[in-house]
Amino acid sequence: MNKLTLLDSRKKSSVTRLTRNSKIIKTIIHAIQEKKGQNIISLDLRKIPEAVADFFIICEADNNIQLKAIADSVEAEVKSKCLEIPYKHEGRQALQWILIDYVNVVVHVMLPEPRKFYQLEEMWSDAPMMEHKS
Repeated sequence: MNKLTLLDSRKKSSVTRLTRNSKIIKTIIHAIQEKKGQNIISLDLRKIPEAVADFFIICEADNNIQLKAIADSVEAEVKSKCLEIPYKHEGRQALQWILIDYVNVVVHVMLPEPRKFYQLEEMWSDAPMMEHKS
């Protein structure tokens, strides 16, 4: 019984809670800023039961080249600094909206037109939002 208690307490202490100050979130935002991404926001979805992730990070790119550069930068920085690779990414063919899914954090790199059209900030308006300087 003693070993079980010790194992159980070790398991609980190894679980880290994802916050806005988590290394992966800071790394993603920094990577976006390095490539001059604009209108960077993070949405904290942890208190929304139907949310697919804990955080969304959304930003804009001026054109297809910058869109790809931001997405590449995010993946490279997160891999080198956090040792994480995306579970999935989509949108690299159409280059209008690239989604990078790290399971608990989903990054949306969008051109202005799709961002206006889909209005993710409005869709998740119950979530606390934070703006990050470009």
